[in-house]
Amino acid sequence: MRLTLSTLTALCLSTLAMHNLVHAADTERGLTLVTELAQVNGVALACQDLETVAKAKKLMLTHAPKTPRFGSAFEEATNASYLAQVRSAPACPDVAQTGRKLDALAKRLQDALPASPPVAQ
Repeated sequence: MRLTLSTLTALCLSTLAMHNLVHAADTERGLTLVTELAQVNGVALACQDLETVAKAKKLMLTHAPKTPRFGSAFEEATNASYLAQVRSAPACPDVAQTGRKLDALAKRLQDALPASPPVAQ
């Protein structure tokens, strides 16, 4: 079978398009997980659960891409969750329950957003 230049170009473009679709889906999944992480973080901040706050921040720094989109998603969801907790004043969740939720999120983050390589300085 002989591939012409136009056939080869079409194959390359198709492969690139599929890669972009997969990447976009991964990005959306990652943003959803970062938002969930931020919600836990906001409640932990409002409840002064500093251990959970530290773990959430570490997970964010370890797994989320260092982009404005991910940073903004984390910050906005943290703020919204914090304000919801403070305004409606529900009881703070059990620390052990929050820890289990954070552990489950950590596993999902690892699958969706493997640890980012360190930034060269």
